[in-house]
Amino acid sequence: MKQIKLYLAVFIGLLLMSGNTTGFLPPDIPDGIILALKKGSASDLAKYINVNVELTIDGNEQIYSKEQAELILKDFFIKNPVNSFSIIHKGGKEDSRYAIGNLNTVKGDYRLTLLVKIKDNMPYIHQLRIEKENAQ
Repeated sequence: MKQIKLYLAVFIGLLLMSGNTTGFLPPDIPDGIILALKKGSASDLAKYINVNVELTIDGNEQIYSKEQAELILKDFFIKNPVNSFSIIHKGGKEDSRYAIGNLNTVKGDYRLTLLVKIKDNMPYIHQLRIEKENAQ
């Protein structure tokens, strides 16, 4: 009986010492990024783009400056007005976050993947992929 109490006391002690359990939850993608994608707003999205970003649209992958990426995204959103955007999976670690989502446009559905890293306590998009969903 004493052994069970000892094990229980050690378990409770370790549980209490672990403190904040929020460290186990995947961090969220900033609301501003999600709203920008829902609106199809390149200028709002650009506020979160890092100095350089790896941008892939329909298989065309390049590293662009923030300004170049904004122009390319603006062109994409003009040609593909957004109906909706929803995240289907997200996760991350302390200093990076990722999300996979569905981007529904008037011209079809796209799979959107983004990687956000924290730099100087601010979230910045480092990678953004927009790939056309295969018609089935």
